[in-house]
Amino acid sequence: MTDETSLVLRQDDAGVTTLTLNRPQARNALSRAMLKALHQAFDDIATDQAVRVVILAGAGPGFCAGHDLKEVRANQEDQTYAGALFAECAELMLAIVRLPKPVIARVHGIATAAGCQLVATCDLAITADDARFATPGVNIGLFCSTPMVALTRNVTPKQAMQMLLTGDPIDAATALRFGLVNEIVPAAELEARTAALARQLAGKSPLTLAIGKEAFYRQLELPLAEAYDYSRQAMVRNLQTLDAQEGIAAFIDKRPPRWCGH
Repeated sequence: MTDETSLVLRQDDAGVTTLTLNRPQARNALSRAMLKALHQAFDDIATDQAVRVVILAGAGPGFCAGHDLKEVRANQEDQTYAGALFAECAELMLAIVRLPKPVIARVHGIATAAGCQLVATCDLAITADDARFATPGVNIGLFCSTPMVALTRNVTPKQAMQMLLTGDPIDAATALRFGLVNEIVPAAELEARTAALARQLAGKSPLTLAIGKEAFYRQLELPLAEAYDYSRQAMVRNLQTLDAQEGIAAFIDKRPPRWCGH
């Protein structure tokens, strides 16, 4: 989708799809409509064989400021609103994790509350050197309990509690040290560096990436012995694919592999 009035813009380029949150005047705050639009975009991509990698970005001065507090305030008397809002947000985060393709967050400006949750949920994150990250809900009496789920799966408990209890923003260097992001680049180089990483991943076997991503998240939730058993089965399944056979042959023959996705 390229319609500038769309809440989520989509651009496809040689196996790399960029989804851009498009409420720049509201710092891309996640209204229920935007949550639904973004979830639908990921659902569409999940079955699109032409897409190898996804970049998630934000239009305007910031990546994402979290939930739309004006919308939240307008619906505080609606007994069903809050439950539906946070359920839709959780479903979106799960859709990103379950997507059989890597998702890279391209972060600039601010990534706060549910925006920080998005960064933590994406598989990889490249950030501009002037970006700021925060879970500031405690400052308005609304603890960032749902962003906490993704945050605590990226950073240590002490680091997560520091962010959650104080609500203070951290800079890009601290986010890198905490493990929230993978790499910092100058703001002027953010788009090019993220695109280069996406192209690198797009050159891998899409089936191997899908198997690997699923195995990565599933084994994290298992006890150690069960994690080894599950990952062993994943490797056996992976080894039986045509792409694994082609990759091994190409390595031995000292030539580039030709992936078929099977």
